[in-house]
Amino acid sequence: MIDQSSTHLTTSRMTKGGHLRAVSLLGFPLVGGHVAQYAIGMTDSLMLGWYGAEALAAVTLAGSYFFVFFLMGAGFAFAVMPLVAAAAGAGEERQIRRATRMGLWLSLLYAVAAMPVLLFSEYILLALGQNPEVAGPASAYLQLAGWGLFPALLVMVLKSYLAALERTQIVLWITILAAVVNGLVNYALIFGNWGAPELGIAGAAYASIATQSVSLLTVGAYALWVLPEHELLKNFHRPDWEMFFRVFKLGMPIGLTNLSEVSLFAASAMMMGWLGTIPLAAHGVAMTLSGLTFMVHLGLSNAATIRAGNAYGRRDRAHMALGARVVILLSLAMALLGSAAFLLVPDPLISLFLDPTDPNKPEILIVGAGLLAMAALFQLADGMQVIALGLLRGVQDTNWPMVIAALSYWAIGVPASYLFGFTFGWGGVGVWSGLVLGLCFAGVFLMSRFWRHSILLTEEKPAA
Repeated sequence: MIDQSSTHLTTSRMTKGGHLRAVSLLGFPLVGGHVAQYAIGMTDSLMLGWYGAEALAAVTLAGSYFFVFFLMGAGFAFAVMPLVAAAAGAGEERQIRRATRMGLWLSLLYAVAAMPVLLFSEYILLALGQNPEVAGPASAYLQLAGWGLFPALLVMVLKSYLAALERTQIVLWITILAAVVNGLVNYALIFGNWGAPELGIAGAAYASIATQSVSLLTVGAYALWVLPEHELLKNFHRPDWEMFFRVFKLGMPIGLTNLSEVSLFAASAMMMGWLGTIPLAAHGVAMTLSGLTFMVHLGLSNAATIRAGNAYGRRDRAHMALGARVVILLSLAMALLGSAAFLLVPDPLISLFLDPTDPNKPEILIVGAGLLAMAALFQLADGMQVIALGLLRGVQDTNWPMVIAALSYWAIGVPASYLFGFTFGWGGVGVWSGLVLGLCFAGVFLMSRFWRHSILLTEEKPAA
């Protein structure tokens, strides 16, 4: 049964302090979960950076390529979150089960469709102008790690289901367990420690598969054991076409929005690859660090989706508006902290990812410091756009955000990156300047969409 004492079922008016407490209790375990999840990829970058600059460049390229397809498929998981939150707010348990199960269906079907582009990635990377010495190892990594797409997407759906029911603590602990498993298996298989074979970049791929499999077993067991009333696997083979298409209709625009954003960053990785191995390695480090701070905003965005979805299910616009302001201010504060770190201590942060004896280290530090300065600039814009997306998903508004994202990232961001980086000759800093511009446009227009249109569709509930 749904916990009637949960904060998301509160119907009385909340103060700003009450919203801050509710968002913190819900959001920071989600932040921790996203940081732990991100630590899995960051561990790959750290250990492969110690292994060599060439391996780091290859996994940077492979990681960008993989996440294009992963985050597009994750749109169905993100669709489950507002549907389950709205159903929980309305007390409709059957809808919770239906949305989650069809989210699992769609994720499996998507993974099957996406596998060919992961297995034959070398041809695609070479066609995109990548150096064969980097494209070959990157493709070898993807041919192994690509199989982890199946458990990874199923884990995303189940985490969204649990988070929407405000069971965020377990999401955090399961993700921490996965990060620990990943670190241990990486240490063993990349370097050949503890009697294991030294597999280098292939070891990181095997570690990723093992990590996602452990995550799926753990989160699946928890969902079935603690919430048996939802019967997620009962008659799992039977289609529920009405809910299938409802999740698809909500999730596909989310996936395409994710695709627009992540492909902007993947395009930047491709452009950095044109500049050479050293700029690509520096890009990998800077992107890993900026991605870590982004996980904070993503966790708060998920909290915004859940709380907006609850208010949407209860038709309570005033509650939604005040909660939205609180989560925006929290994101702003986190962005300022991240920007300060990137500007004040870039070299120590970058050095964490590099072998002290690597002869390329001084050059990577110089390039990386410039990129981190650009990352400091887009912290505010990146936080703003992902919080806006979370709020819009909470009110199940996904079509226009998809259009806004596509225009911001592909009509503005990618052309600007090429223009600044190559036509103007600014190099890596120019490529990242285009990222900043695209994110700024997305943040402004997505926020405008929520405040000027989407929130007004939620009926105003009379004060209690």
